[in-house]
Order: sequence, then C-alpha cells, then structure tokens
Amino acid sequence: MAKFVDTIKRSTMSNIIIAIDGFSSTGKSSFAKLIAARLGILYLDSGAMYRAVTLYAADHGLISPDHVVNEPALKADLDGGKVAISFVRDEATGRHEICLNGTNVEKRIRQLDISNNVSHIAVIPFVRNFVDDLLHRYGADGCVMDGRDIGTAVFPNADLKLYMTADPAIRAQRRLDEMLLKGETADFEAVYKNVLERDYIDSHRAMNPLRKADDAIELDNSHMTIDEQMVWLGKVLKERFDIDF
Repeated sequence: MAKFVDTIKRSTMSNIIIAIDGFSSTGKSSFAKLIAARLGILYLDSGAMYRAVTLYAADHGLISPDHVVNEPALKADLDGGKVAISFVRDEATGRHEICLNGTNVEKRIRQLDISNNVSHIAVIPFVRNFVDDLLHRYGADGCVMDGRDIGTAVFPNADLKLYMTADPAIRAQRRLDEMLLKGETADFEAVYKNVLERDYIDSHRAMNPLRKADDAIELDNSHMTIDEQMVWLGKVLKERFDIDF
C-alpha cells in the first residue's frame, strides 16, 4: 500500500491538500470541483472511484440483487489488475471525468442502481485500500478531494479539512432534481430512503466510518446556494492562508 505523503509541509496553494468529507448529496463534488478550478489544482472524487468499482462488480455479476458481494472474486480482480481507474479531461469544462478500463463512466456511475449498491462495496476493507492507493497516487502533489474519510483516514494531515452536512430531506430532493434533469426515473420516497440508508451504512461501517475530524470546519449548506458556499470558503482561506479566493 502506498505510503502517506501528506505530512510534507506546503508553502504554496498549488500543492495544498483540501479534504472535504460529509454525507451523501451535500454537494461535496460540485463544491470541490469549483474550489479546484478556482485554485488551479487537481480535483479527485473518491466517491466516483467507489462507484466505478461498484459498476465493475455489477457488470461482472459480483453483487447480488440483495447486495451480497462476491468478495473473493472481486478481490482477485482488483489484485489482478482487472479494474483500471483513470481520469480523462473534458476539454469543454476543464474537468476530469472518471474512466473504468478505458471507458468514460461518469454518467453511468451516478444512476440509482449504482447508488443503491455503492455503500455495500465501499465498506469492504480491501476495496477501501484499493481506492486509498489511487487517491495517494493522484493526490500526492496537491488536490481537492471529497469523500467520507478523506480528512480522517486518507489524508489526516491535510492542510484544510471541511465537513459538509445538510438536512436529509433537502439532500434527497437535491438528488431527485439531479436525476430528473438527466431524464432518469425516480421518486422522492425511494431517493430519501437511499439517502438514509447510505447515511447509516457510512456512519456505522467497521473500517473508517464517516465522522467529523476534530480539526475539520463544518459547513451546513441546507439553505445555502453554491455561490454563498464559495463566499464562506473565501473567508476561511483568507483567515487560514491569507489568500484572496
């Protein structure tokens, strides 16, 4: 497993590590992408990596309809190099999108069937180790990274840690709105149930459960626009690093 590299002292914003943890559907990814673009550093979505592994498992019959994972087979494929996760830059947006074995799966991994299974894949220790190795490889030279245990387990010495939360019903409505905009079929009750289930699983898993790091700054964005969140962050960066964001 890759060694931690986040203890290196950083003196510039180009190699700063910002860790964003929190509950699902709090807008962590959108927030992190904007921060990375504004600072000109790499954005890494750990959740997308877990979703990509989940997609692989689903496509290869390694997870049953009742969420039972064929762990020996999945571990063999991960260890055998059959699951290659990479990123491709979208020239139109300037953002990096995730690929699984050379295929862009950015849209596919956001669908509800993957959302319903990802927490069951993400709790598996060898899957978490696999993703952590990728995160350290890609994020060693500075990045904005979001997930469930970035500030507590992946980069415990990150330069800045944020913890995002919001009311579950608001998060469910946000997720539903996103799905409907993409033309997907879903209803509020199903999405709300999925949000609550993911909250419970993420907070109660045996390995690195979701929790707020002692030195993380909490952001409850239940009633905040993304622009208001960026203003809030600007104040934090000014206070912490004396930079104008």
